[in-house]
Amino acid sequence: MSLSAKVNGLVMAQGMAKRGPMRVLAAFLILLLLGTFAPPARYRPKSPPRHVITIFERVPLDWRRPKRATVGALTWLGGWAIQSNDPRFGGISALHVDGDQVTALSDTGMVIRFGFSSAIPDMDIRPLSAGPGSADIKGDRDAESMAVQGGRLWVGFERSNAIWRYDLKDWRPQGSARPQAMRRWRSNRGAEAMVRLPGGRFLVFSEGGGGESPVILFHGDPARPGTRAETMRYLPPLGYRITDAALLPDGRLLLLHRRVRMTEGVSAKLTIARLPSLAAGALISGREIAVLRTPVAVDNMEGLSVTSEHGRTIVWIASDDNFNPLQRTLLLKFAL
Repeated sequence: MSLSAKVNGLVMAQGMAKRGPMRVLAAFLILLLLGTFAPPARYRPKSPPRHVITIFERVPLDWRRPKRATVGALTWLGGWAIQSNDPRFGGISALHVDGDQVTALSDTGMVIRFGFSSAIPDMDIRPLSAGPGSADIKGDRDAESMAVQGGRLWVGFERSNAIWRYDLKDWRPQGSARPQAMRRWRSNRGAEAMVRLPGGRFLVFSEGGGGESPVILFHGDPARPGTRAETMRYLPPLGYRITDAALLPDGRLLLLHRRVRMTEGVSAKLTIARLPSLAAGALISGREIAVLRTPVAVDNMEGLSVTSEHGRTIVWIASDDNFNPLQRTLLLKFAL
């Protein structure tokens, strides 16, 4: 069974668990009948005449204890469940927050932007103007990671093991490459997380299989063919896979991970890692700071962004709903 199918089925079961064991059994029977909720290979729904966010609903950190305000080293600042009338909305796999402006990237190659200027924010959603392969084939535009700096956006495409650079003003491509160091990565183990380091170097993490996995150090722009690269190693928490990463103000890495288990459903884990000597073979390994699992607000958490407010480090986390109506697009905000 695919990871997408497991995530969908277990999230369904988590929701049903609040209503009794028979509902849990029913959820898994439905999962067996339907197999998977993952979008088909060709998946490009048309947009409605005006795409808007139709639901921007606040959610508690813990549905059993609504007044709970901390989880691990994180302090709860708010959370939202988001829905839209645009069928292209969802599948968020990467996130960038700047002030009150949210930019998210879906795994169908859609750029989703909205702000917090109103109770129900207006939304702009559009496809990337170009990318690997065909825009009508989800596997070709399976965008899983991004980095933003100085008006430019770098996007990692998982199945094609490619990295493209775009202009943030008009989303036009500026360059692209299929780095040699990434070409043997399995199609569903590609560029799951990307971080731009001070000075212009990049780290690109393979999703891996739950154990030690490769991370590529680029000594320059990874979207420029021929950029020098070296393979390092990453050790995630036991049983977890990395889904995103971001740089903290003090230079350490904040890393987001996901795990799917029959006994707990979907959970997410955040770790902090100091950068080792940036050289071939060096190992990155983090320290756990928070675990998100039911009854805490959690879904298939894949997007991570770090900002600052009034001297505090702010952590934003978003979920990929797999375009499954039984899952949720969550946007969570914490102080670290």
